[in-house]
Amino acid sequence: MKVVEAMRIALRALAANKLRSVLTMLGIIIGVGAVIALMSIGRGVEKYVTDQFAGLGSNLLFVAPGQISDGPPTLRANPVKSLTLGDMQAIGDRSRVPHVSRVAADFQTRATVERNGKSVSVQANATTPSYPNVRSWKTTLGAYFSELDAEERQRVVLLGADTYEKLFPNGEYPIDQIVQINGMNFRVIGVMESKGGGPGGNLDKSVFMPLTTAQDRLFKQKNPNGEYKVSVIYASIDEADNIPLAQEEIAQLMRERRGIKYLDQDDFSIISQNDLISVFGDILGALTIFLGAIAAISLLVGGIGIMNIMLVSVTERTREIGLRKAVGAKRADVLIQFLIEAMVLAAVGGVIGVTLGWSLARGVSTFFGEFQAVVGADAVIISLVVATAVGLFFGIFPAYRASRLNPIDALRYE
Repeated sequence: MKVVEAMRIALRALAANKLRSVLTMLGIIIGVGAVIALMSIGRGVEKYVTDQFAGLGSNLLFVAPGQISDGPPTLRANPVKSLTLGDMQAIGDRSRVPHVSRVAADFQTRATVERNGKSVSVQANATTPSYPNVRSWKTTLGAYFSELDAEERQRVVLLGADTYEKLFPNGEYPIDQIVQINGMNFRVIGVMESKGGGPGGNLDKSVFMPLTTAQDRLFKQKNPNGEYKVSVIYASIDEADNIPLAQEEIAQLMRERRGIKYLDQDDFSIISQNDLISVFGDILGALTIFLGAIAAISLLVGGIGIMNIMLVSVTERTREIGLRKAVGAKRADVLIQFLIEAMVLAAVGGVIGVTLGWSLARGVSTFFGEFQAVVGADAVIISLVVATAVGLFFGIFPAYRASRLNPIDALRYE
């Protein structure tokens, strides 16, 4: 039998029982739709997180106190030795670390900002003037504070995008306005562009001020030697290929400054931007595959449904099969016909499922503004191929059973 003729007969048989065919395809539709939607959302999350890390700056290294594997500072028996502004200045010395193009420091803590009776709890970032250049973070209003502001301990502050909206809800011009940070007056000199969520939380719910001002007048965080404490040091490397070498050079410099002896464990961590992206990418990639595998269970259920309905169809059409064999149809002809019917059910269900999954992914993207689900061509092709293969696999037994019917017994069947 020609395949085209078999296809025509299969479609006519399926059209004769439209409702049953649709209900049979439902498992495949749900399975393929779930796979497409979950994989697209998973990939969208992966891209979103990668973009957030890429937005931290260019070729960054992060130097933080303590070892990442040690756990949160509050759970450790011994206090972590803090980083200092002197560490940042040493890392920025190109005679020691030639591949560092720019360096910045940041001391992070919680603070309360007030204006005209409005109060908001934010993350206070006490930074150096080079911070916006290292972090590739611009202002939408005003300008970042200067070296002179830092040297003179000026009480100036820049607001994150969300902080500005909370304190100036009517879109008032904020420059040169006064806000209180932990009860102390500060003059607003700028508003930072919106960064959204990031590794440290929502970066827009922040304020930025000179490190020297904050440590001398507000937080008074210094080590026993009178050096300013910092939470993290950012080092921007000149070329991406030089990141591993710069990482080793900074590690050696920090060991010397902190008096760490040979073979002793470091009491600091140096993390590259690529390390962060890689770790989160691996986690999210594994999560995407896991979600896709869970959704694929629906395909298995759909395949079982196809086999069940095809067995019913064989029973209902026993006399038809006997008649076709009596007029010369071979076993292979009957086998191919029923296999094609099963594959058509799966393939049509797969196409509808892809449309459903794509619609769900686009709906999620529309609902969550900045987040965009990524519908990959590979996911679509794999889903359709798997759906058709499921139909083929679960259609083999009913088709084989139909092909083995004895034509005389089939013609007698009532």
